[in-house]
Amino acid sequence: MSDVTYVRKACAYITRGTGELLVFEGPGHDGLQIPKGTLETGESPREALFREVREESGLGTLNGTQHLTTDIWTRREEPPKRYVRHFFHATVYEPRDHWHHVVTDGGEEHGAEFEFRWLQPTAVEDGEFALDLDEYVGLLPTAPGPDAVASAAD
Repeated sequence: MSDVTYVRKACAYITRGTGELLVFEGPGHDGLQIPKGTLETGESPREALFREVREESGLGTLNGTQHLTTDIWTRREEPPKRYVRHFFHATVYEPRDHWHHVVTDGGEEHGAEFEFRWLQPTAVEDGEFALDLDEYVGLLPTAPGPDAVASAAD
């Protein structure tokens, strides 16, 4: 087996006052995505989060940013590649229901076009997101926890 490559990523679950989650569709993946990206040399996960959100969505101000969890996700088995993913939750004031953004950072995604929109976290269906990015949507404070679901069933 080859040496394993680890790539550090920052992933952003961004919600607005209505509790909706920011998602986008972009080139190169089948399924919805959230703002995310690779940490640059010397950059903390939190610093990467703010940079990636600004580059990919054009949003410049995040509120109440909170680290939710970190995992190791297998991108591929051979040659082995793993993502060390740092998931954060932040809120934003954003009145637009949808918008188009072109990445202009000069990096690998320069010129990529993303279509952003909002959806209710409770409406997320298994397999709807690319790269298992929806794996921790249930940790969002706006998503009903197992107790809420159990209470509703009673």
